[in-house]
Amino acid sequence: MLHSDPSQPQSLGADLRALRKARGLTLADLSDILGRSVGWLSQVERGMSDPSVTDLRMIARALDVSVSSLFRQEAISAKEQGYIVRANVRRPIGSREEGLIEELLSPDLTDDFEVVHSTFDAGSKISKAVTRATQEVAYVVSGRLNLSIDGVEHTVGAGDSFRLRGEPYKWSNPYSEPAVLIWVISPPVY
Repeated sequence: MLHSDPSQPQSLGADLRALRKARGLTLADLSDILGRSVGWLSQVERGMSDPSVTDLRMIARALDVSVSSLFRQEAISAKEQGYIVRANVRRPIGSREEGLIEELLSPDLTDDFEVVHSTFDAGSKISKAVTRATQEVAYVVSGRLNLSIDGVEHTVGAGDSFRLRGEPYKWSNPYSEPAVLIWVISPPVY
């Protein structure tokens, strides 16, 4: 796969294209969902047209991401664009589950994978199993997390890692400290 030149600033459009493709949607599919023309969406993805706030809300809803995940929080220096992600400028992403904070560690969504920093608050859990057409590997930086992967129960702790390949899974953190994990996910889903 050809990847964009990291020295060139990535646009909102490049991330939108990556998200659309990760969801298996064509330009025509997403255009139909949005009620907009293929030409307009193509221009947005190529950085030739700027969507309105209303358009961004509709796009975020259609791609199942938060609107805030589409924006960088602070200016990124030109020399770091596409290479460096500073801790104070990580983009919030994810499912928006109560008690789960996810941040994008990858500079953008234009690669074959994304790297995500997740913090699972003490006492948090997801009630409905998640199934994604992805391959994912997670490394537990700190804390402990209970997992149910395809109905099999596991507990992972600091230094452990695990893999998901499209199986349904659930998580819970019944412990008194947050669990911090680093994920590598392919293809990008956020």
